[in-house]
Amino acid sequence: MRRGGNPGKARRSGGFTLLELLLAFMVFALSFATVLEILSGSMRNTVRARHFTEAAMTAQSVMDQVGVMIPLEVGLELDGESGAYRWALSIYEFQGAGGDYDAVAMSELTGIALLQVDMRVSWGQPPAEQSRRFSTVKAMLASHMLENGP
Repeated sequence: MRRGGNPGKARRSGGFTLLELLLAFMVFALSFATVLEILSGSMRNTVRARHFTEAAMTAQSVMDQVGVMIPLEVGLELDGESGAYRWALSIYEFQGAGGDYDAVAMSELTGIALLQVDMRVSWGQPPAEQSRRFSTVKAMLASHMLENGP
C-alpha cells in the first residue's frame, strides 16, 4: 500500500533538465566573456602606462644631459634613439608661459638667461605610432650665452 502519493504522477528524479543546463551554461559563458574583456582592457592599459612611463624616463634622461653633455645653445636641434623610443630635442629662448612675463623680466634683471628645452618622444610604427611632448626651462648666465652667440 502506498502512502500519500498520487498514483497518476510519475516520480521525478533529482537531476537537472537539458534546458536548465543550457541556461546555466549561457550565463557562465556570458559572465566569462565579460571577465575576459575586463582583463584584456586592463592589459591594454598596463602596456599603455608602461610606454608612457618609459617615454617620460627617456625624456628625463636626455633632458638631464642638456647643459652637461648636450650644449645649452639657442637654436640647437638634436634627435636620437633610446631603445624602442625616438626623440627630437630643440632649444630656444624662453618667452614666458601663458603671458607670464615676470620670469622673463626677472631673468633680465638678474643677468640669467632662460632657455626652453622641448622634446618629443615617439614609439611604435605608423599608423599606431604614439608620441608625447615634454618641456622644461633651463637657466644660464646671460654673459655665457652672449659669449657662445645666440
